[in-house]
Amino acid sequence: MYLSPLIDCFDGLVVSWTIGTRPDAELVNTMLDAAIETVVSSDERPVVHSDRGAHYRWPGWFSRMHDAKLIHSMPRKGCSPDNAACEGFFGRLKTELFYPRDWRATTVDQFIEVVGSYIR
Repeated sequence: MYLSPLIDCFDGLVVSWTIGTRPDAELVNTMLDAAIETVVSSDERPVVHSDRGAHYRWPGWFSRMHDAKLIHSMPRKGCSPDNAACEGFFGRLKTELFYPRDWRATTVDQFIEVVGSYIR
């Protein structure tokens, strides 16, 4: 499973997110489109910081960012502290949600629902 969240670095809340079985353009575009909807009628143009995954570097991603007048930021290669907000979110998610449970009998749909409940 792959989770693509957009975290507000001011308060740590998840602005938008998607989850899927592959790290592909559809996964990140759905998340980005939902995030754009939250700022489309605002004068604010947030910085969107992503990791260096290929799905965050393809031309369609950059076009969506440019069209929405969002600012793209990406960490330096091999420097995870540049992505501290998301790394911290994933650390808490694993500690609070994943590690305490036995997931072997959980279906994909059930898993997505549990993650969604945690994020909301």
